[in-house]
Amino acid sequence: MSDGALLRTERLTCDFGALRAVNRVSLDVRAGTLHSVIGPNGSGKTTLFNLMCGEIVPTDGRVYFEGRDVTGLPSHRLPHLGLARSFQRTNVFGKLTAYENVWAAAFARRTPGALGFLRRASEFSEVDEEARRILGEVGLAHKLTARAETLSHGQQRALEVGVTLASSPRLLLLDEPTQGLAPEATQQMTRLVQSLVGRYTILLIEHKMRIVMSISDRISVMAFGELIAEGTPDEVRENRDVQRAYLGARR
Repeated sequence: MSDGALLRTERLTCDFGALRAVNRVSLDVRAGTLHSVIGPNGSGKTTLFNLMCGEIVPTDGRVYFEGRDVTGLPSHRLPHLGLARSFQRTNVFGKLTAYENVWAAAFARRTPGALGFLRRASEFSEVDEEARRILGEVGLAHKLTARAETLSHGQQRALEVGVTLASSPRLLLLDEPTQGLAPEATQQMTRLVQSLVGRYTILLIEHKMRIVMSISDRISVMAFGELIAEGTPDEVRENRDVQRAYLGARR
């Protein structure tokens, strides 16, 4: 594994019949950074995330997390290893309160196995403290007892981030966290993601280029299932291949 890389893909490939959705993608995500993946619709970004997270078994190639080969591991096992993901569509339990959503996720992380419910009483207090801390971290401390279905779309997206954080990830994969959000909610989500940088390593898919360019340490650019460019925001902004494929040539 490359020095400092927390996650590494090696020639990762995914075929759906005759369609090659991801073609030999190799990238490193360095610990402590915010690494964004951008590209036009249909470029393979979400499929790449699905391959990393065990939602899809690759046709070829490998995925390494902290030096361990996790290729094709079931998605439910990865959060216990420290790799957690949020999805494009809000994925919380609407009938539960914000607190209950986060509490359940934090409790699940601490209680693997069929007898996980047999825990010390003190651990329930620790889970309670953790759930309250996380809700504060994502700006929902004032919505502790509100049912998730009553929250605004932006608050539901923030809650989903909170549920993801409850698994204590070392790598946080965020799949278009600002999708469908109004401008004010987009700004709030952007500030939330920025507040997590440094404490978590973040791999981000995001369509809004202004956000990507302002918060990313490194950017990988995909087109037609392939990685066509990678670098700092300034390097990507000036890359002619990127301008043609995604940003639009400026000169």
